[in-house]
Amino acid sequence: MTTRLDTLAGKIEARFADRVSRVTSSCGELTYEVAAENLIDICRALRDENDFKFEQLVDATGVDYLHYGLVEWETRESTSRGFSRGVESEPNEISPEKRFAMVYHLLSVAHNIRVRLRAYCEAGEPPMIDSVCGVWASANWYEREVFDLFGVLFRDHPDLRRILTDYGFIGHPFRKDFPLIGNVEVRYDPDQARVVYQPVSIEPRTLVPRVIRDDNRYDPQLTVAPVGK
Repeated sequence: MTTRLDTLAGKIEARFADRVSRVTSSCGELTYEVAAENLIDICRALRDENDFKFEQLVDATGVDYLHYGLVEWETRESTSRGFSRGVESEPNEISPEKRFAMVYHLLSVAHNIRVRLRAYCEAGEPPMIDSVCGVWASANWYEREVFDLFGVLFRDHPDLRRILTDYGFIGHPFRKDFPLIGNVEVRYDPDQARVVYQPVSIEPRTLVPRVIRDDNRYDPQLTVAPVGK
C-alpha cells in the first residue's frame, strides 16, 4: 500500500468511523465494506467532500457468493479419471444476508486516486439495494446489467429493465444456481410467423472429460536398452 493510499485510508476512517470496514486486498487496492443503509450517504460524501472528490463511478458490478471459497478441483497433479466439477460441486454454506453484493469502483480525477466499495444486498428474494444513480448517473446501465444478470433490484432506479438478455428471458444467467442449459429456448414458428419461446429441449447432462494416461511406450517390459550396453 502506497503512502497516498494510506493517507486516503486515514481520512476515510476518520470521516466515517464505524460506518466503514476495511477489506484486506491481495492486489494493493483500497477497499471498504459499507452497510446497505449507509451506502447513499457515504457515496455522496465521497463524491462531494474536498478530501475525497470521487467524481466518477468507473464501474459497478454484482457478485454472487453462493460458491465462494469452494474448492472445485485440484490441478496440481495429473489424473486418470478426469475432473468431476459438474458432478460433485456442492453449494457453499453462505448466509442469506451475504450472498449477493454490489462492488463500486470510484475514481477521483482531482486527486488521481481510486477506492472500491462493497455493500451486501438486503436478504430475501429478490435481493435489493438502493440505486446510486442519484449520485453518479453512469450507474444507470451498470445497475441494469446487474439486474439482468444477477436479479438484484435497485430501489429508486429510474429505468430498471433488462439490458443484455431479451425482454422475454426467464431467470438471471450469472446466478450460480442458474441451470447451464437455461430455462427456455427460442425458435421461429412458421405457423405463427414469429419467434416463440418454449421449454428447453436439451437433455441435462454433465460433460466430464476423461484423461487416459496409460501408454504402452512406457511399459518397462518394452523398454529397449541403449545400443552398446
